Amino acid sequence: MILLVVGILFTACKKEEPLMTVNYPETKKVDTVDVYFETQVRDPYRWLEDDRSEETGAWVKAQNEVTFKYLNAIPFKNELKNRLEQIWNFEKVGSPFKEGNYTYFYKNDGLQNQYVLYRQKDGEKNEIFLDPNTFSEDGTISLGEMDFSNDGSLVAYSISEGGSDWRKIIVLNTETKAIVGDTINDVKFTSISWKGNDGFFYSSYDKPKGSELSAKTDQHKLYFHKLGTPQKEDKVIFGAIESQKRRYVGGRVTDDNQFLFISAAISTSGNELYMLDLQNPKSKIIQITSGFDNDHSVLENDGDKLYIVTNLNAPNKRIVTVDAKNPTPENWIDFIPETANVLSPSKGSGFIFANYMVDAVSQVKQYDYSGKLVREISLPGIGSASGFSGKKADEVIYFSFTNYIVPSTSYKLNPKEGTSNIYIKPAIDFNPDDYESKQVFYTSKDGTKVPMIITHKKGLKLDGKNPTLLYGYGGFNISLTPSFSIANAVWLENGGIYAVPNLRGGGEYGKVWHDAGTQLKKQNVFDDFIAAAEYLIAEKYTSSDFLALRGGSNGGLLVGAVMTQRPELAKVALPAVGVLDMLRYHTFTAGAGWSYDYGTSDQSKEMFEYLKGYSPLHNVLEGIEYPATLITTADHDDRVVPAHSFKFAAELQSKQTGKNPVLIRIETNAGHGAGTPVSKTIEQAADMFAFTLYNMGIKKLSLKK
Repeated sequence: MILLVVGILFTACKKEEPLMTVNYPETKKVDTVDVYFETQVRDPYRWLEDDRSEETGAWVKAQNEVTFKYLNAIPFKNELKNRLEQIWNFEKVGSPFKEGNYTYFYKNDGLQNQYVLYRQKDGEKNEIFLDPNTFSEDGTISLGEMDFSNDGSLVAYSISEGGSDWRKIIVLNTETKAIVGDTINDVKFTSISWKGNDGFFYSSYDKPKGSELSAKTDQHKLYFHKLGTPQKEDKVIFGAIESQKRRYVGGRVTDDNQFLFISAAISTSGNELYMLDLQNPKSKIIQITSGFDNDHSVLENDGDKLYIVTNLNAPNKRIVTVDAKNPTPENWIDFIPETANVLSPSKGSGFIFANYMVDAVSQVKQYDYSGKLVREISLPGIGSASGFSGKKADEVIYFSFTNYIVPSTSYKLNPKEGTSNIYIKPAIDFNPDDYESKQVFYTSKDGTKVPMIITHKKGLKLDGKNPTLLYGYGGFNISLTPSFSIANAVWLENGGIYAVPNLRGGGEYGKVWHDAGTQLKKQNVFDDFIAAAEYLIAEKYTSSDFLALRGGSNGGLLVGAVMTQRPELAKVALPAVGVLDMLRYHTFTAGAGWSYDYGTSDQSKEMFEYLKGYSPLHNVLEGIEYPATLITTADHDDRVVPAHSFKFAAELQSKQTGKNPVLIRIETNAGHGAGTPVSKTIEQAADMFAFTLYNMGIKKLSLKK
């Protein structure tokens, strides 16, 4: 039986009680100097960029010893870990999908490191089809992209080892589960798309020589692998010649195997669109759109009629139709015109579902293929709905719904009738009725209104003493919509506040909102985050002594920039796998592809000075007390290489004044985050929460037992 221990949830330390002291490992400095537009910039920790050297390995080991000694000494850390394991331990089942003669679904029994793929045939017993937990003893090999051939008799899937973006593709006969042909090695940033049963398209870069984690990769190529032939004979479809040199290339075959559509981009925003007629052996690749100012993708085809999603002349996106014989933009006809809200469409059961973001929450409208509005889908509440996809012949489709207090629940929808009912509701030890989420609009520095959703226990006293996690991202057109987090449930149930602002740089209000937080406007993102913190403090939700800033990847940059610009704003900073060296980020792996958002230091003197002005690594000053900081990264992160975090930690440790600790937690045999085993996710969350609360002066917790 689960009992709630009644009493004060957070008890603060007395002021005279000192927190733990930390003796940092010594980090050597070197005399590396770069010159940008006649300006010298020192880089004393350049040697830490060599992430495979013995010297860097010794530094990582020494830092982890200090960090884990500190974390393991926090009195309530194990209590947090135990509660996280307890609440995590419930059955999680994904929505089913039909391929060939089988219905497939993902399931996790509770604390399994990776989800297992099950299947069922004609009412027979469920059977395990793929269990990634058997791929490695520690759960660090994860299942990635997957695509079934049209008849479902073959499947190609990728695996990631140790969280790396470099992957392998394996093909199985779905009936016998026997491996077909050779394993495809060294693929990166790829989709998988079958052409009949002959073979499939995939993407990759030329593998860098040696094992350099940070080696630059900037020429992406689309390949076709013919089943039964060796990988070395795979044909390059796009990207082999200099005129086709692009950083991101992907291919997708239409459901009827008529067309291959190719997306080619030089950065993470904007792409060219190409088409190849697969039914005509003599056909050549046709360019549909040119330039990289807009985003385009093909949603569907009905014979030669194409349905294209685009933000060309429509910052919030629209769907257009065009004949494949004359597919260029001057021939496009509006099918679902642009509205005031951002569009993300899907298709299934012979319908198109227009999923709109209205102030970062979902609204879904159903259309037929003539463009007629059939109905607005009734959703179970205010939050995020996703799914609404399947094959044309499917009689039912599935969608999921979640928000910050409602665990993801699957619904079964009959598109012809418009009726839906709960398909799977998780049995988690968390009662949404005890909590509330409220959306507010606050004013940023330049007067822009920014939405934020604040979540906490009902009846919370607004006295400025509530431990608060302020989470942000603000970049790459990515939208933060309401979603449930098992880890955050533990934070909430113990009186914590979780606040998420929709910063500029994201996609919540379309391309205009995104562009307002890019390049020479990047400071808007930091100002929006700072204003969110100031709102929470002014409204007495919390105070600087009880505020933690949290973000990962581009969000790690956000935390790093804000903590160096406003070190007094928050008590704790939690930058995860962050982009922290803004002068050199583009020299590692595919980092140059992020230039649409950031610009680069060699682009112009103005851009160099702007980047240097906020780059977290270059704005750590002597004599400043920065927040208690727990930097997190992984030794196999080949997207945002760990050198960013290594160098930032060394710089902070060298210059930090006062008693706030600066620690770096380096996960080994792990990557940027995708496929992280449940066991490691729980350990990371326990460490993060323990560090945060302890440095806010919390002495003990009262947790569910």
